Amino acid sequence: MSDLTIRLATVDDAPAIARIHNEGIEDRIATFETDPRSAVQVAAGLAEKGDRYPTILGVRDGEVVAWASAGPYRNRPAYAGVAEHSVYVARSARGAGVGRIVLDGLCRAYAERGFWKIVSRIFPENAASLALHERCGFRVVGVYRRHGRLDGEWRDCVIVERLLG
Repeated sequence: MSDLTIRLATVDDAPAIARIHNEGIEDRIATFETDPRSAVQVAAGLAEKGDRYPTILGVRDGEVVAWASAGPYRNRPAYAGVAEHSVYVARSARGAGVGRIVLDGLCRAYAERGFWKIVSRIFPENAASLALHERCGFRVVGVYRRHGRLDGEWRDCVIVERLLG
């Protein structure tokens, strides 16, 4: 594998982020979303999140091959230091360790911003994501049963967390 670098995303990265996110939507193993995201939607989300909730990119040979991002867990002040995250890896880069690099980078970036915990929900069928999170120091804290429907089928979600700092 060529060297992978990580950096903060800008709105100019929206098309690459949307492309990778849409692969995850198509695969039906990473999200309840079913409609593709446009670059315009992604750019608006990046601008709205600003520096408080950055997106971390994994770039290999000049191409964005992975990203990780987070947003507020809840809007109550007690949860101001908890972020809920997602991590996506391009199909062409899966299994090469890039997910770990961007997820570790995300955790560092959020710890630097004063967050104390990062959480996510993962489909139990997404063994690669569960293994990635375990390798990155996350622990399973429970399972939401029948958390939502995807393509008419109930899906469970495994809840993971990592304490930061």
